[in-house]
Amino acid sequence: MKIGIVCYPTYGGSGVIATELGLGLARRGHEVHFITYRRPVRLSHFHENVFYHEVDTEDYPLFEYPPYDTALASKIVDVVKYQNLDLLHVHYAIPHAAVAYMAKKILLTQGRYLPVVTTLHGTDITLVGNNSAFAPVVEFSINKSDGVTAVSQNLKEDTLRLFDIQREVKVIYNFIDFDRFKKVNKDHFKKIIAPEGERILVHTSNFRRVKRVEDVILIFKQVQEKIPSKLLMIGDGPERQNAERLCRELGLGNEVRFLGKQDAIEELLAICDLFIMPSESESFGLAALEAMACEVPVVSSNGGGLPEVNIHGVTGFLSEVGDVDEMAQYAIQLLSDDAMLQQFRINALAQAKRFDLDNILPDYEAFYQEVLEKSIIKIE
Repeated sequence: MKIGIVCYPTYGGSGVIATELGLGLARRGHEVHFITYRRPVRLSHFHENVFYHEVDTEDYPLFEYPPYDTALASKIVDVVKYQNLDLLHVHYAIPHAAVAYMAKKILLTQGRYLPVVTTLHGTDITLVGNNSAFAPVVEFSINKSDGVTAVSQNLKEDTLRLFDIQREVKVIYNFIDFDRFKKVNKDHFKKIIAPEGERILVHTSNFRRVKRVEDVILIFKQVQEKIPSKLLMIGDGPERQNAERLCRELGLGNEVRFLGKQDAIEELLAICDLFIMPSESESFGLAALEAMACEVPVVSSNGGGLPEVNIHGVTGFLSEVGDVDEMAQYAIQLLSDDAMLQQFRINALAQAKRFDLDNILPDYEAFYQEVLEKSIIKIE
């Protein structure tokens, strides 16, 4: 198949999943075309069967904001026509599903039908998409997609609860590429971070309010009082400054390292003992899954789809959103018991293998084929 993929090219989960999916499909012989305003962060090298088409976002004096939606629709039409794409897969409903519908209508006037698959990732439904300014367009464009997938059962249920969806929503879970995410020996690096053999806790996110990054600091404060520990804060975003301020106020400046955005995150996870994810909501919890693939147990909230990834008492622990004290106690319990920690590491890896990319790719291929077979030209 010749597949177009539209996504955000940033460090967010939807862009990461879209890129890894495209690379996986290319390895299986499909021709994949990424269409976005910047090269995706995980598309860093040349790959056979992979092509990148940049959307021109040039400013014009007339516009206060560049008309990205219009530019993206035009680029989709161009790529579909001249690369002869079979199908377009858009990730994150806003604005990609609506833009795909516009491109589809343009192509119909030229006698070409473009099947569109939309994957819902989370905040495009539960946060941004539910905003009254966007909701009618989100609902319309989902219903006009030829196929719709959600990355967790919880997200599917939220979508059906928040919108009047007439399409079947198929759950195809997020995945992990074990060629990249696996535990490797980085003991030399670990000694730099924890020279006295301290436990290493880690949090990765885009540091938005929904991630509750200050809770991470408060959890670590309690852990550090009981167990010599270090904390790695990986990522960047609007809440980073508040988290750094809280660290200074709590006297944790020497125990917490803010590392910013990192490309080789798997090398950092390889030296860690526990992943902390106290998010208000997670449609799936991709960052937790990446940690588990590197044999790092997880202490998290039970928000959204996290219970579908992190199994309470098996791969880690779950607590109510905001229950910092309980999360801290779970972390202390696990880090105090070497035998328990080792068993949870084994369990985390076994659970992560359920989401191996090689297991999920055939689900997408089958879904694409189903959409192609059902697609017929409709002129409305």
